[in-house]
Amino acid sequence: MGRTVAALGLAMVLALAAEPAAARTPDRDQIAKIVKAQRPATLKALQDWIALPTIAAEKRNAAEGADHMRRLALDAGFQQAKIIPTDGVPGVFATLDSGAKTTIGIYFMYDVKQFDPAEWSSPPLEARLVPRGTEGQALVGRGAVNQKGPEIAFLAAIKAILASGRKLPVNLVLVAEGEEEIASTHFAQVVAVPEVRDALARSIGVFIPTAGQDQNGSVNMTLGAKGAVEFQLIVGGETSDRYPKADVHSSNHARIENPAWRLVKALDTLVAADGHTPAIDGWFEHVRPLTDRQKQLIAEAAKPEVEAQEKKQLGIGKWIGDEPYGTSLERFYSQPTVNIQGLVAGYTGVGGKTVLPSRAEAKLEFRLVPAMTRDEAEAKLRAHLLKRGFDDVKVVVSGGYGPNETAEDSVLVTSQKRLFAEAGIAYTIRPRNAGSWPGVIFNGPPLNLPAAQFGVGRGGGAHAPNEWLLVDSNDPKVKGLEDTTMTYVDYLYVVADEAAKRRR
Repeated sequence: MGRTVAALGLAMVLALAAEPAAARTPDRDQIAKIVKAQRPATLKALQDWIALPTIAAEKRNAAEGADHMRRLALDAGFQQAKIIPTDGVPGVFATLDSGAKTTIGIYFMYDVKQFDPAEWSSPPLEARLVPRGTEGQALVGRGAVNQKGPEIAFLAAIKAILASGRKLPVNLVLVAEGEEEIASTHFAQVVAVPEVRDALARSIGVFIPTAGQDQNGSVNMTLGAKGAVEFQLIVGGETSDRYPKADVHSSNHARIENPAWRLVKALDTLVAADGHTPAIDGWFEHVRPLTDRQKQLIAEAAKPEVEAQEKKQLGIGKWIGDEPYGTSLERFYSQPTVNIQGLVAGYTGVGGKTVLPSRAEAKLEFRLVPAMTRDEAEAKLRAHLLKRGFDDVKVVVSGGYGPNETAEDSVLVTSQKRLFAEAGIAYTIRPRNAGSWPGVIFNGPPLNLPAAQFGVGRGGGAHAPNEWLLVDSNDPKVKGLEDTTMTYVDYLYVVADEAAKRRR
């Protein structure tokens, strides 16, 4: 087992004098030269991928995106890759058997969030290279950091090892989906296919490539992630005859109920008077409190300089209730949430329009923490609304999954800590990611596998305009595209060595 943070006395480690790796990457200099030579092809592969957005919410490029993902896997060296149909957007399953004793599962998403080109300073599908202040040069495009950039870097790492004439130190099982951005509606169907499930079951765990570095070069490691459930609440002529089938003159509000007001009343019951604490009946019944170790990790991460950076990035001046940073972080990682993403009703154009709308819709999401489940959250929402007489409020759940957790002493995590320590990369460990990814599908039954996120490099703007990934860094502590690729190379060798130690 690698050295623990407790043994080092800090969650942030800067191991400049670490001992050499027991499994130093063989022919590393040669592989690094290949990665450098591959750079133009790697950049073009990323730009081509960004130019083909799969957007599940818009039913855009579902078949094309799956086929492109399949071809990317084959081009990287996977021996077989196939499209797995689902009731929604298809998935992709690929394997690379190098004859190794250790197998790792890899999770990819090939879909991206919606975008409005008018909000971007650089066209979202052109993936242009643009200067990023003093940091270096960035590639700007939808999917650059979430998650196509890190995923292309991982594929480039595989290609470089194979191009060096070596076999990979591990076998790989890749599963990819095109619905992550709508809460992985049908991804469980991909993993449930016997061939896919059996291949994953042979792995020591599954990880998703990420860009995890802050501006100062430190890496944020996570031991899990919140779950997510996306849903809509709808009130209108389609849900009750109390509301008109089409917009009518606003004078009728004296005798006809307005579905927008009805929706507002329903929404108001979902949170307490403070506007953010969930108030759904029984919501906190199965919420597991933070452990002492998790609180310790959060306290060690609550640095004033990090708080200032986060506030600047988020464009805010204070946390809820003007709480101290440490308290806000505990809330961030431990509290399940009920969030309104958007509200749509009636006329939203310039000026006013005297109508009573026929339909009102709220788009919401839950973020779930251990030991909540997706099914529990939906059932409690429906029961809560019915108990208060909101039988005319239609609930449409579009996707979701529960939270995931991975032990700090799992091979995937100890390998990260060892790699960062030996490379002199500072890191913090967070109890979980406050965002979400469907790691629970691997973490939960029947697979019960560790599921983690891993990667260096830096980017931002996920889900927002001008999403970016740093490809050339002016700071040696922050990895650009080539160094990110080499870190994936090193990680595969460290994982293989850590797994071999466990077998001995």
